[in-house]
Amino acid sequence: MSHSTPQPGPSHPRPPASAESPGSVRASDAEREATVERLRIASVEGRLTFAELTERTAAAYTATTRGELEKITSDLPGVGAPGAEPAPRLPTRRFSAVMGDCRERIVGRIEDELHVQSIMGDVVLDLRDAQVPRGEVAIVATAVMGDIKIIVPDGVDVRMTGYAVMGDRRIRIHRPEPGHAVPVVTINAKSIMGDITIVDDEHHAPVRRAFTAWWEHRKSRP
Repeated sequence: MSHSTPQPGPSHPRPPASAESPGSVRASDAEREATVERLRIASVEGRLTFAELTERTAAAYTATTRGELEKITSDLPGVGAPGAEPAPRLPTRRFSAVMGDCRERIVGRIEDELHVQSIMGDVVLDLRDAQVPRGEVAIVATAVMGDIKIIVPDGVDVRMTGYAVMGDRRIRIHRPEPGHAVPVVTINAKSIMGDITIVDDEHHAPVRRAFTAWWEHRKSRP
């Protein structure tokens, strides 16, 4: 009695291993630095404010994957794209208050040193919406029996020189990680019976920021 030889069943190709998503690949230090440089160029072209530049720079340095880096620059055109128009140049470099108040929110392009003076008055200078092509702002501040407050974006590095005579010079910011090429504010602060304070967004209005964060969290709840 003959027996039929078993025939092999139809062969099924083995499914290929799932390709790793390019966006999930871990970012290298060189890729982070390249993203920061692209942000700097976008700032030079007038596409990012001082606050946006510092916020995205911080995000680039803390990014883990290539996908996170791509999100940071997803709304920016390629380097050298036509149509880049820088913001108008700041019309004045001097801000002063003499027995009065001066409150300015800078929205122009800062390319020169700023001079801030308070004599028995109060000056508040907000730099968060300024355009800073060089990624650095230089300030000379003098307070004589007056107060000067300068508001900077979160994530900048502040370097202060100068002196205080019967007065105070204070920096109230969240310091960036050492070794990172973040935007810089340099200030030569001279205080005589007055106060000169540099604050970032986090320290400028902590109660308002806490309320905003709580409200956003509350709105996101189902």
